[in-house]
Amino acid sequence: AVNMGAISENLFESEMFGHVKGAFTDAKENRIGRFELAEGGSLFLDEIANIPCSQQAKLLHVLEAHQFEKVGSVKTQKVDVRVVCATNANLTELVASGAFRQDLLYRLNTVEITIPALRERVADIMPLAKYFLQCHAQKYRLAPGIFDQQAILALQQYAWPGNIRELSHIIERAIFLRQGEMITATDLGLNVSPSEPEFKQ
Repeated sequence: AVNMGAISENLFESEMFGHVKGAFTDAKENRIGRFELAEGGSLFLDEIANIPCSQQAKLLHVLEAHQFEKVGSVKTQKVDVRVVCATNANLTELVASGAFRQDLLYRLNTVEITIPALRERVADIMPLAKYFLQCHAQKYRLAPGIFDQQAILALQQYAWPGNIRELSHIIERAIFLRQGEMITATDLGLNVSPSEPEFKQ
């Protein structure tokens, strides 16, 4: 797994394809890249939309030719890797704006799976909230407690712009803010109207 947003542009080739000793100033030894490490398996590229335009052509070449060269080497290596990508960006819009190569998008989206936002899966909110409650309580060695009815309504009414990560964080914070066993809507601190009787999409 590789977080593409965490790789700086000048280290992209070294990180993905590896380098040989002496290829550049800090290359004091040979390094295996992520594609070579994933040989015969799967390579997960998270936040794929964050790849700079200057590096997208290099990724496209590997996907099309199934081969690459390490930085500082003239030896071509073949690679057999299944590539799986993820992003929360709209790649179609990025293609239209020129920020993402259309040919790379076509190469990547052989099978596309769209995961609905948490606000579109209201039935999943409470099972997830209870799961995170158990996880965080165990992590901090605290009693998990329970949600009162207003807390449940608040969780279901909130729009969750941060999706699962935000839900986990909110539950973790509520464990410390609660007064006793019960977790209330106040403990959650969500910006929803208490007068709304049910969730509205």
